[in-house]
Amino acid sequence: MSIMRFALILTVLPLPAFAWDFSPDPVCTLTHQTDTAEIAITYDVSLPEYALFITLREGEWDDAPSFQMTFQGGVPVTIGTTRHMLSGDSATLSVRDRGFGNVLDGIEFNTSLAAGTGARFVTADTSDAAAAVQAFRNCPSDDPAVS
Repeated sequence: MSIMRFALILTVLPLPAFAWDFSPDPVCTLTHQTDTAEIAITYDVSLPEYALFITLREGEWDDAPSFQMTFQGGVPVTIGTTRHMLSGDSATLSVRDRGFGNVLDGIEFNTSLAAGTGARFVTADTSDAAAAVQAFRNCPSDDPAVS
């Protein structure tokens, strides 16, 4: 196969999108794909509750007593919790809470994040996240306190 033909094939193959994306259905959802993980933040007005899910593409999370996220860039900050959970296969880490202002601010106003437990961390570029975070924050809601 010629190099030109191979290059043409590569240009039309679907490749993973690494931008931050927002969807209002079925619940407000902010997502991002990296080489090593899938990140999703949801807000379900019926609960009302925010949830963060970070699913590793390979391997498992360390079973550690705490989870932390460090944001670097415009407004550096580190946040953490001991209320995280691991899925049965330890590939997905989740955190649920009624407020996620620090997480959303960290993603929106910085250029990168590192999230992890123990020695296992994933990183993500957040430099293009502001518009998706704003759409997530403005997500339609039946709850007047959220609108």
